[in-house]
Amino acid sequence: MMVATAALSLMHGCVRYLSDQLDVYTISFFRNLFGLVAVLPLVLKNGINSLQTQKLPLHALRGVTGILAMLLWFSALANVEIATATALSFTAALFTTLAAVIFLKERLRLRRILAIVVGFAGVLIVLRPAGDSFNLTALLVLGSTMFWGTNIVIVKTLSATDRIASIVAWSGIMLTLLSLPLVIAFGAWPDTNQMVWLLVIGGFGTIGHLCITAALGLAESSAVMSLDFLRLIWSVIIGVWFFADAIDVWTLVGAGIIFGSGLYILIREAQLANQKKVSVPEL
Repeated sequence: MMVATAALSLMHGCVRYLSDQLDVYTISFFRNLFGLVAVLPLVLKNGINSLQTQKLPLHALRGVTGILAMLLWFSALANVEIATATALSFTAALFTTLAAVIFLKERLRLRRILAIVVGFAGVLIVLRPAGDSFNLTALLVLGSTMFWGTNIVIVKTLSATDRIASIVAWSGIMLTLLSLPLVIAFGAWPDTNQMVWLLVIGGFGTIGHLCITAALGLAESSAVMSLDFLRLIWSVIIGVWFFADAIDVWTLVGAGIIFGSGLYILIREAQLANQKKVSVPEL
């Protein structure tokens, strides 16, 4: 998980660097294309039958929410300090909980409600909308995490019927297909140097997601995701070292509040799941 947080933070740094030269449509397409190429060995290993699914429309919906989340996220990175964007990205856990209530009809208990309220209080601390430093572009991050939270709920639904290989492969296929017309209409063909950077972005992204998957297979999700806060540390280092970003103490404070509330929700969900396994009534 530590390697994953470093790889994803480096990917975000590369996206910010390249965003001065290329549009988000080109960056997104090649990120998705190289990601698809990376999962092809998994499809070949499991055979073409691994792509079988009874919920193709749901895979398509996941692709739509995924491409919207990616475009908003990459657009934000071009205009917002990496540390600020990373701090706000921790709201994904809050939006996932809300999406589960809306789409999966899960119950929203008092503790989760309080955690969500505290988490969004942290968002206000990071954004400080009444202050002179308020960056309206930062709201793109919240839009991205909203779509990403919905995406996670869709994955939960698909995992009940589809194999992991199918879910991963269809994600790459849908994202590549959806980003193709956008890059044709609004994108630009990268030069050799830019293509190298796009390969690096694809490489870091693939390494990050593979490491997260491996970590979740070895330990409890609450233990694994507790290390996700390292993304903020890497982001601060990258932002200061490569982009001369100023360190904002209130951003760090808000990030801690957002992350803490999201982690609490994750731990609480794990506790309730264990209680159900042993038939203990929920509190």
